[in-house]
Amino acid sequence: MSAPRRFETEGRPEITVRVRVRYAECDPMNVAHHSVYPVWLEIARTELLREQGLAYRDLEASGVLLVVARMNLRYKKPALYDDEITVRCIVLPSAGVKIEHAYEVHREGVLLATAETTLVCVDKTGKMHPVPASLLE
Repeated sequence: MSAPRRFETEGRPEITVRVRVRYAECDPMNVAHHSVYPVWLEIARTELLREQGLAYRDLEASGVLLVVARMNLRYKKPALYDDEITVRCIVLPSAGVKIEHAYEVHREGVLLATAETTLVCVDKTGKMHPVPASLLE
């Protein structure tokens, strides 16, 4: 995994990270298994948070947890063993107890998948909690 590239779209935080498809992520036909896409999305989401000056580890230490409440993935073309893919992640307008993201997974400009997630902010007991202002800025 190489260093992320950060850029803004319409004033919203966005990042692109590169990931190489590993052998362990593939089926016998060298196609990336559908179950690894959520992992790649999390890599992008976590790096975006880090680029905004926040580490998820620090959020957890402060008692703020973000749980995935919804994920929608659309697979368009397969990613293959040893492909270098890019995962773009953008923060969508969010408020209250949730943060929403949109994603695109590409290989050399070819769209492989799109996704959206909704993360809900909870405390350590699992009770919903307003998203800290620092995450919504």
